[in-house]
Amino acid sequence: MALLPAAYHPPTRAHEALLRAALERCGAAIAVLPRAFPHKEYGEVSLEARLELLRPLLGGGIAPAVSEGGLFLEMVREARVLFPMAEVSVVCGRDAAERIVSWPYEGLPPMTEQLREYRMLVAARQGEFEAPRELAHGIDVLTLAGEFDEVSSTLVRERMRAGQPWEHLVPEASVEAVRRVYSPLLFSRNARNL
Repeated sequence: MALLPAAYHPPTRAHEALLRAALERCGAAIAVLPRAFPHKEYGEVSLEARLELLRPLLGGGIAPAVSEGGLFLEMVREARVLFPMAEVSVVCGRDAAERIVSWPYEGLPPMTEQLREYRMLVAARQGEFEAPRELAHGIDVLTLAGEFDEVSSTLVRERMRAGQPWEHLVPEASVEAVRRVYSPLLFSRNARNL
């Protein structure tokens, strides 16, 4: 089973590609939203709204989950309670992998020990990830069907704010849900700035 922790603010074609590649590789993929992030806040789009935005991507072996923990090891340990016999992999892009392997894990084991409990599947994102030698045993490459270097949730929000086309950056099945959730927020924010 593969876990894809993300903010999904909003879900993008890159998230969809990661979930599909993880599903193909691991047989099951779980889109994980932590209740609290270790490096950012939820902001104006709630956990519940983000779960609703994920709905079009679910099914056929892809499921949603909410994690009490915000770090990979915490999420993996929660998954093991429900699926004790599963081999667990955590999916991310190169940029997230670089942050994860250098994170200051206060009160938790260092990455060398964490990778005894799970594997990381890392997709290229504006370059390939080069795992440090001492971690290479627990990190594999995840190949995506397509190029997603320029696809990000931040870019979707920026393009929406600027009135530029953004629909091509989100999964086709999610466009209306993203429009429904984000348009009122952008409208009220722009109205306040007038």
